[in-house]
Amino acid sequence: MVIGSMKAEERIERSSRRSGSGIDLTCTFKLVALLWAVLPMAAIEAFDYKDALSKSLLYFEAQRSGHLPYNQRVAWRGHSGLTDGLQQGVDLVGGYYDAGDHVKFGLPMAFTITMLSWSVIEYGDEIAAAGEYHHALEAIKWGTDYFIKAHTHPNVLWVEVGDGDTDHYCWQRPEDMTTSRQAYKIDTENPGSDVAGETAAAMAAASIVFQESNPHYSHLLLHHARQLFEFADKYRGKYDSSVREAKRYYPSWSGYEDELLWAALWLHRATGKGAYLEYVVENGHRFGGTGWEMAEFSWDVKHAGVQILATKLFKGGDLPESQRRAAQQYRAKAEYYVCACLNENNGSNVHRTPGGMLFVRQWNNMQYVSSAAFLLSVYSDHLIKAEQRELQCPDGAVGTQELVALAKSQADYILGANPMRTSYLVGYGRKYPMKVHHRGSSIVSYKRSKGFIGCMQGYYDWYGRRSPNPNVITGALVGGPDSRDKFRDQRGNYMQTEACTYNTAPLVGVFAKLHRLSDQHIQIQEMSTPAASSS
Repeated sequence: MVIGSMKAEERIERSSRRSGSGIDLTCTFKLVALLWAVLPMAAIEAFDYKDALSKSLLYFEAQRSGHLPYNQRVAWRGHSGLTDGLQQGVDLVGGYYDAGDHVKFGLPMAFTITMLSWSVIEYGDEIAAAGEYHHALEAIKWGTDYFIKAHTHPNVLWVEVGDGDTDHYCWQRPEDMTTSRQAYKIDTENPGSDVAGETAAAMAAASIVFQESNPHYSHLLLHHARQLFEFADKYRGKYDSSVREAKRYYPSWSGYEDELLWAALWLHRATGKGAYLEYVVENGHRFGGTGWEMAEFSWDVKHAGVQILATKLFKGGDLPESQRRAAQQYRAKAEYYVCACLNENNGSNVHRTPGGMLFVRQWNNMQYVSSAAFLLSVYSDHLIKAEQRELQCPDGAVGTQELVALAKSQADYILGANPMRTSYLVGYGRKYPMKVHHRGSSIVSYKRSKGFIGCMQGYYDWYGRRSPNPNVITGALVGGPDSRDKFRDQRGNYMQTEACTYNTAPLVGVFAKLHRLSDQHIQIQEMSTPAASSS
């Protein structure tokens, strides 16, 4: 896979002068000093955020479908899904498996790419300083290359390959797949505004990432994003009504309205065109952007992300009256989410476990933890850049450093600062899940044993084993513990031990930011320590 040569050296040099959010280092140093001052000593553990960032990006290579490139770093994986789309006469080879199975679901895959792109947009300098910028672009491009293939006509998008029911019946390595590779599409007669809108958002966000390094590719992505948004908006409908095979696995509970707002905002950020911002203003109330108060952010429910992104984009003191009013409404809802995470929302807060983890629901709760940490990080940067040092929550004023502290506490919980003393990022630290619910990880590598493993043979010979998985799926963020911080590392406990691409994606930005803050904290300590006098 060839990627335009991003000027990583320029980013590293630039990041040495400024933080990724455009804040002068003097201001950032003050924030870092204040942040470490307000954190309790128990929270200041020596976590290696650079290592966590590196491992997070490595995970996406383990989830690749298609013909793997020469520089593939996850050696236990091989080529797979090489005939995807053949039955329908379209090339759908590539993309990502969403979790521990081998279906390619378009909606969560697109959200994964949007969040990876947003991480690079906000924290590209920090990612470059950690030496991971090229790997971040590779992870994004592996997804966007697939979306280009899947968008075969302005009003046609292939949104799923494989069938969840038959896929879950088998326990096989991806290299041995014998399950259905039926492909499913949306079109004018079978619309899917949610998945088309999210894919438009992903391609628009990715176009920003590639603007400097690969302008031709960036333009191509933007072309597809515009077409997909027009398709999603003109032919409205929920994709799980058109592709019923997706309904049991990734149903669009929130509807498609949030994705339309989300896509319009990313297109505005990518193009600067006012028409997209006007769309967000005109449809804000009807689509729930300025009306819904949400305490979660996920592949399905985008409202909090929409509200925070809108707050960032509606800036300047000379806005027209309609935009000024919309900006205030979007900001109020964005801060509802932030205050709810901070436990400062007059009782309407996100629940926390005894160990301090934000808890939304039992199944795969870590997706909400990682996305909250990311939104808190981004919003704290926004407030600082706007020279606003505190946020007015219903229960009182909250300093920007408290947003960063909460984001850090959630990242640290993931990495091991929790009652189980377990890192829920696989491969990081001394203790992490060893029996991840993941077919490829749990069966001997195809590179070591090329003998075919059949559909049920995998269940008989591998699924029930009590021993750890033979292949460590490094960088995977598993579903995590329950509301009492309890976690059972068992392969059959898929609610807790299955990992998903959209769990890890937001962490790329979070770990990059925390690595930079940690480095700056060390610099502050060194500057404040008097030089030893020579004897």
